Amino acid sequence: MQVVVGAGGSEVNFVGTNYSGEATTPQICQYGLGVLDKETRILRIVPIAGNRIFKLVPRIASVEQSDKELPEEVTEEATKSDRAKQTTKMYSTKKNIKKDEKMDTLYTLRQTDEPGMEGDTDMKLKGVKVNTEAIESAPVGTNDRNIPPYNMEATVVEMAYPLDGIILNGEWDYLVDIFELAQAGHKVTPDAYPRFVCNRFHKLEEAEDDWNKRKIAGILSYITHLIKFKDKHSMDGVSLSKNHKFPSILLQKFSSMFDISSKKRIPEQKQNLLISYILVLCLFIDDFKSDPSDIAKDLRMDPLSLRTHYTYLGCKLAREKTVVTATLKVPLKFDIIKRKKRGR
Repeated sequence: MQVVVGAGGSEVNFVGTNYSGEATTPQICQYGLGVLDKETRILRIVPIAGNRIFKLVPRIASVEQSDKELPEEVTEEATKSDRAKQTTKMYSTKKNIKKDEKMDTLYTLRQTDEPGMEGDTDMKLKGVKVNTEAIESAPVGTNDRNIPPYNMEATVVEMAYPLDGIILNGEWDYLVDIFELAQAGHKVTPDAYPRFVCNRFHKLEEAEDDWNKRKIAGILSYITHLIKFKDKHSMDGVSLSKNHKFPSILLQKFSSMFDISSKKRIPEQKQNLLISYILVLCLFIDDFKSDPSDIAKDLRMDPLSLRTHYTYLGCKLAREKTVVTATLKVPLKFDIIKRKKRGR
């Protein structure tokens, strides 16, 4: 049964639905409605006919009209998403509900980086005196260098590229696949995971405690998603990512971070950024001293060209017998890029 309640001349109507299944179940209690007259202070209990209770949902005509003006696929997708979240909240486990809440929070935080937020910044920058000499000789920042967030003043190698600036707190819950494989006694296979990840799987067994094991497994999982994302948007690697499942929260983050265009290709500059993220995480796994040979195969790159990326991240290259290793040193030292003045 469905009812509509509204007042004449008002744009607001209330729609309520009562399903037949509720009436067919055994009636173990009766419902009543209490009506209090504030003037006489008399409370009257009114029985509810047929024990039927309707949850009235407001419907505003102007809002309904604006929703109809949206593209059909947008409103349909939004409705499906809302229904799924509502169903999870009502019937799912606390773990799944918590995951949904974290995803919503992370999505909200990312909205602050959306276009249109730069207006206030422009207003604040008006009237600021610019030191052109300092700009011409100063080291470039994170965006200019096209590398992950870094700390030039770090005295501990682990803080040169802070891990929490690469993998956000709420994302760790979606990086448990490798840890669960290890707990079940299984191994990662080359058909599903990159060579680098397969060759470093033994580090989970060497971990001192469960916390470190989860951390290593999470980083390896994140490396896998980054490499598969690169494959997904490369002409020669799309087949390698065909059966890979991306957590939706990471897929949205990567698409925004690496600027996926309508052509589904990663721009060259953003592809270098993606490679930098992968190499930094590989350094975490290798205790900040990496042999680039296997990750070069995963990225389908010439090891010589990959060495340039390591140098750009602040690593020092050294030959040990037949192997060239990249070691991250602190404090970070980058080559200073000077901008030449254009002749008039």
